[in-house]
Amino acid sequence: MKEFVEMVDKYIHLRAAHSELTGFWTVEFGAMNKAIHIWKFDNFAHRAAVRKAIANDKEWQEKFISPVLPFLEKQHNEIVYLVPWCELGKPPQEGGVYEMVTFQMKPGGPAVWGQAFRAAISAHISTGYTKLIGVFHTEYGLLNTVHVMWWNENPDSRAAGRHYAHEDARVVAAVRESVRFLESQRSMLLIPLPCSPLK
Repeated sequence: MKEFVEMVDKYIHLRAAHSELTGFWTVEFGAMNKAIHIWKFDNFAHRAAVRKAIANDKEWQEKFISPVLPFLEKQHNEIVYLVPWCELGKPPQEGGVYEMVTFQMKPGGPAVWGQAFRAAISAHISTGYTKLIGVFHTEYGLLNTVHVMWWNENPDSRAAGRHYAHEDARVVAAVRESVRFLESQRSMLLIPLPCSPLK
């Protein structure tokens, strides 16, 4: 993992020359030896053009892809979009940690669970203990999946804030309503790489 991170920090600018990097993190808790990165595309045609360009970028292929391939055990990708009621946020300062919470919702999409889910997110925001970075819904991948990314100063402030939030009547009521539509959820604590725009 150490060598992989060093390679990313050294050469990711070659990939970022083709499209915008939103963020690049390693997982501290919730998984081992895992990295997550988010790239922005205007549309599917833009993504297809970028994929073609990086496949033909000899410097990127020779300096990063070929040396890194032996480090990789598996890869997984999704197409996600920011939900209409959320804009991509930025942390108030550098040096914190990110939490990605993945919710697997019941089938039916936002028409079924969207309002209750939004209310639960808004209730957590209202407590003020954490900063919302983004709410992403899958277009391709496991459907009815929502990734919510939060920022906190450190893991301890996140733990204290979460404990406080779950004693807040607004949060309790909103969670009780939204959990009716929930199949499962998973949380990962993410550490941004030095090259990550979100850090």
